[in-house]
Amino acid sequence: MARTWPTMQASSFSAVLSLLVVALASIVFARPTQIYVPPLTSPSAGTSWKAGGRYNVTWDTSKPPEDITNDRGRVVLARDGLQDHAHPLAEGFLILDGRVEVTIPKDVQPGNAYQLVLFGDSGNYGPRFTITK
Repeated sequence: MARTWPTMQASSFSAVLSLLVVALASIVFARPTQIYVPPLTSPSAGTSWKAGGRYNVTWDTSKPPEDITNDRGRVVLARDGLQDHAHPLAEGFLILDGRVEVTIPKDVQPGNAYQLVLFGDSGNYGPRFTITK
């Protein structure tokens, strides 16, 4: 038996109303995303590190948001803004620890355009520093 026009209209209206309620509930109950970008404190601008050396990377954890979406960190070396994701200096550490020890690879070329990038929720660049042989 074929549906009649009023029955089809009622079914369509119910479906649209249900979708509207679900969409509205998603908006109302969605938690805002709080991106955590702790500033790097070491190495500071003008610091000089030696290739092959072990160093502490530190960042300020004094103002974290209540809800951090990614509590694990990663540190990569960047030169002239180009990040070396293929060879992270550290990863998997807790972002709220505020420090991680890294080793600068022995084969890194000397230069003064290096930066560290700290990833958690997002990537933030530290100040420029120098790497020597």
